Amino acid sequence: MRPAQPTDAPVVLELMYTAIGDIAHTLTGTTNKEQSLLALRSFFEQTGNRISYENVFVEERDHQVIGFVLSYHGSQIASLDAPLIQRVQELGQDPTAIVPEAREDEYYLDSLAVDARYQGQGIGTILIKAFEKRAQQLGHSKVMLIVDTANPKAKQLYERLGYTEDGNIKVSGHDFYRMIKTV
Repeated sequence: MRPAQPTDAPVVLELMYTAIGDIAHTLTGTTNKEQSLLALRSFFEQTGNRISYENVFVEERDHQVIGFVLSYHGSQIASLDAPLIQRVQELGQDPTAIVPEAREDEYYLDSLAVDARYQGQGIGTILIKAFEKRAQQLGHSKVMLIVDTANPKAKQLYERLGYTEDGNIKVSGHDFYRMIKTV
């Protein structure tokens, strides 16, 4: 596990798109994958926003990125989302579609994905544990993530890892469970 670098953008963003799908369109004010990836890359390579490489850790095998985890503290959401909201407004899109997903006292796992060729090998769990450890290192005891209500398998994984349901949230038209844990 290592901190991401701006040069990790192509691999991380393809993985991210598999994890968040059309949420990428909401965050970038775009309507297709190619446009979304271009906009996400710009944000990833910069600092001070939700998608920035500075919020990402990557897992490698044979010097190739095979997974990532993106996280930040809920108290930072307003400042981290400001550049995305500005872009969406400039494109004439609805900025209120970008909703804060975490509360002020939660360290938030924004997104996580593992290359399909490496799934089922425990890498997702490694990334979740790294996220939890990072929260502890930063002095945060409450972690949170969301899981699509249409993905019971993922919800079961998080429950096995000690997460409990804490309400629901709607993001980009999809219903998610909020899952929390004390670390």
